[in-house]
Amino acid sequence: MTIRFLCRTRSALLYLVTASSLTACITIGRSFPTQGVPSVAIGRSTQADIQKIYGSPFRTGVEDGDVTWTYVNFKLRVFGPQCTQDLVVRFTANGVVKSFTYNTTSAGSCG
Repeated sequence: MTIRFLCRTRSALLYLVTASSLTACITIGRSFPTQGVPSVAIGRSTQADIQKIYGSPFRTGVEDGDVTWTYVNFKLRVFGPQCTQDLVVRFTANGVVKSFTYNTTSAGSCG
């Protein structure tokens, strides 16, 4: 092998690595059924209902003493459209939905 061949091979590999990283998509969380959001009923839906529809939450926490479950689906791209969806459900001490917030950057699904 010649030094010239090695330099070309190295340059080609560097180009491929750079090009693939520029078109990369980073996914955080997982897809969840956003069409179910309107059926979440404050004061009626329970933790069991939410888990049946959405599965296990991406993250759990506590806000002002209330348990919160967060569902996240983020598709972040270096180039191209971003898509973010998140659902935060806040429960009473009895496990009933106290409030929820759904936010998205997409009219449809992040896929």
